[in-house]
Parts: sequence; structure tokens; C-alpha cells
Amino acid sequence: MESLNLPNTLTIARIVLIPLFVTSIIYRRYDIALYLFAVAALTDTFDGLIARLRNQKTALGKFLDPLADKFLLVTSFILFSVYHLVPKWLTIVIISRDVIVVTGWIVIYIVADTSKVDTTIFGKTAIALQLLLLWYVLLVLNFPAIPDIRDLLIWVTAILTIISGLHYIYRGLKQAGA
Repeated sequence: MESLNLPNTLTIARIVLIPLFVTSIIYRRYDIALYLFAVAALTDTFDGLIARLRNQKTALGKFLDPLADKFLLVTSFILFSVYHLVPKWLTIVIISRDVIVVTGWIVIYIVADTSKVDTTIFGKTAIALQLLLLWYVLLVLNFPAIPDIRDLLIWVTAILTIISGLHYIYRGLKQAGA
């Protein structure tokens, strides 16, 4: 079974970790949540690296990897906003951007008859900042003496998420010929 290779197994493991991560946050086991988040980040790093190094890229992996990232990010931001660890408005910004990107992809598919939407440096940086913010919040919950840069991270993450969303809209309109 070619599609069930090591990179795809790591991606599936990341998806399976999400309910455990949620449970650890709900029961305020922030130490376990930090550990699970670290494991999820490592699986994300290694699944792509192994797929490239071993030439094990698959259609399943191309679909599952970004989906696993989105599941982890959206779940984390919803949970963190419910528990007042990040502001609700930031969660709305992040989810709205994702809805806009997915809707745009569907429109481009229908109008331009293509499903090719390349990621951008803005999109990759926005996602990296979202992960960094979540990582920072978990670190502070476990190590309260860490310097307080939460508000700065929140604003930088929000601004870059908005910029990346606007950039995807611009590229989508250009690709659709509008």
C-alpha cells in the first residue's frame, strides 16, 4: 500500500493527537498539552522532510498534510479563545482567512478550471506565526517567568494573517481573470 508510507503515517498520527491535545487543555494539563503540541510540530516537520528525502510524496499526503495543519490550528485557536488564552477576535480573523482561501480555491476551480493554488510566503509566514503564538501560550502556561510578549505576538499574527488573506484574494482574482 503505497500511500500508507512513513510520512503519511506521521501525518495521520498528528491528526490522532488532536483529541488528546484538546483533552489535555480541557483538564488543564498544560504540561501534556505542550508535549503533544511539540510532538505534533515534530511530525509536521518530519513527514515533509522524509517524503522529500525518500521520494515518498503521495496524493494522499498532499491532501492530508495541510488538512492536519488546519485541524490542529483551528482546533487550537477555538479552544484557546474559549479558555481566554487568545482573544476571540483573533480566532475569528484566522478562521475567516481560511474560509476565504478555501472559498476562493473553489471559485477558481469552477471559473478557471484549475485546482492549482500555490502557497505564498505571506501564507506560510502567517501559519508559522500562528503556530509560534500557540507554542508561546503553552510555554507561558508551563513556565510563567517567560517574558510577556503575548500581545505583540497576537498583533503581528493578526496583521500577517490579514495580509496573507488579502494577498490570496488578489492572486485568486488575478488567476480567475477578474
